[in-house]
Amino acid sequence: MKESKLSDTGYDWQQIFATRAGRICASEIRELLKILDQPGMISFAGGIPDPALFPVDAISAAYDRLFRDPARARQALQYSISEGYLPLRENIARYMANLGVTCHADNILITNGSQQGLDFIGKVFISPKDSVLVAAPTYLGALQAFNAYESSYATLDMNDLNADKYRQDGAKAGGRLKFAYVVPDFANPSGQTLTRESRESLLKLTGELNIPLVEDAAYSELRYDGERVPPIQAIESAGRPIDQCRTIYCGTFSKTYAPSLRIGWICASRPLISKLVLIKQGSDLINSTINQIVMNELLQAGMQERVNVICPVYRQRRDRMLQMLKAKMPPGVTWTTPEGGMFIWVTLPKELDGAQLLQTALREARVAFVPGSSFYANEKVRNTMRLSFSLASDAEIENGVTRLANIIQAATGR
Repeated sequence: MKESKLSDTGYDWQQIFATRAGRICASEIRELLKILDQPGMISFAGGIPDPALFPVDAISAAYDRLFRDPARARQALQYSISEGYLPLRENIARYMANLGVTCHADNILITNGSQQGLDFIGKVFISPKDSVLVAAPTYLGALQAFNAYESSYATLDMNDLNADKYRQDGAKAGGRLKFAYVVPDFANPSGQTLTRESRESLLKLTGELNIPLVEDAAYSELRYDGERVPPIQAIESAGRPIDQCRTIYCGTFSKTYAPSLRIGWICASRPLISKLVLIKQGSDLINSTINQIVMNELLQAGMQERVNVICPVYRQRRDRMLQMLKAKMPPGVTWTTPEGGMFIWVTLPKELDGAQLLQTALREARVAFVPGSSFYANEKVRNTMRLSFSLASDAEIENGVTRLANIIQAATGR
C-alpha cells in the first residue's frame, strides 16, 4: 500500500485538491482588513457599514422579547425549514412588492447573506468551461463565488450589446454562456448606477441570449441623490407573473441593519427557488432561526426608518470625500460621482499601478484602499483604485485623501 506523501509541514494537501481549488484565491480586501487595526492607519478599503449606526437597542429588545416567551424561544433555538422562516419570507415578499415585484413567499429563499446567494447561483448554473457575463470592473466577491465552479468570463460592455458577440465570447471558452451578473445600483466597485434604459437594454440582451440575469441589489437602499430606478426584476415582471421571468434578485440586510445577522435572500421564479432550496439543504441546512425571527421583528418598523438613519450620515461622508478629491488630487486623476452606495472609483494616470501605489501608501502615508485590478475578471486595468467612505470620519477623509494625493503627486511629478 502506497504511503501518504508528506512534506516538511505534514501531509501534502495540494496534490489531492480538486482542480477547481486552484481557482480559489484569497480576497485582497479580506487580506487588507487584517492590517487595518494598526495605530494611525486610515482605511478606505473595506465597504463596511459603520457600527455606530447599527440598531443595537432594537436588536437587543427583539432578542429579549423572544427569550421572555418560552414557546417562541424554543422555536427560535430549533431547526427550521431550509426555505427560511415563513413570516420573514412573507415580509420580504411585501418589501419586494413595494419595489414593484409582485411575488409570493414561495419565490423567496433566505440565504446566509447575499454572498451565499451568489455561491448557490454559481453552483446551480456553472459547469467547467461555462462563461458568465460580467461588467469590467465588477464585484470581487461574485468572481470568487463563480471561480469555485471553474467559470470563464465574457466582458459586458454597455456600449456594445450585440448578442452575437457575447455568444461567440462564451463559445471561445468551450462551454455555454450561462447568465449575466450586474450590480445595477451604486455598483461595487465603480459606484455607478444603471439607468432605466440600460436596464431595459440588458433585459433585451439576456432575452436574445436566452440566459438569466442576476441582479445584485446589495446597495439599493443607500441612495443619496437622484430618482430611484426600478429594479430590473420589477421592469421584467411588469405585466407578467414572476414565475415567467429570468431575473434573479439577490438582496441583503447587511448594509441597512447589521452584517452579522447574515440575512440575505434570493427572489426568483419558483422552479429555480425549488432547486436552490435543495442546494441550501446540502450546504448548511438553514439560516439561524433565531436571527431570522429577530430580523422579521426589525422589519416591522419598516425599511424607510433605517434608511432615514443611515443615508444622511453616508451622504455627508461621500460629499466630503468628493470635495477632498477635487481639492487635493493632482491633474490626471479622475473619479466617479456615485448617487449612493459606499464607493468611489478612482482612475490614476496610466503610468501608475494601484497595487504598487498601495504598498507605498501603507508604508509612507498609513492609508489603505483596494487596488482596482482585483475587480477585473479578464484583462486587468491597473491604474485604478476603490475608495470606500462608509466607515471614515470627516477628519479621516480629509487627512487620508490629502496623504494619498501627496503620494500620487510624488509618484507622477505633477
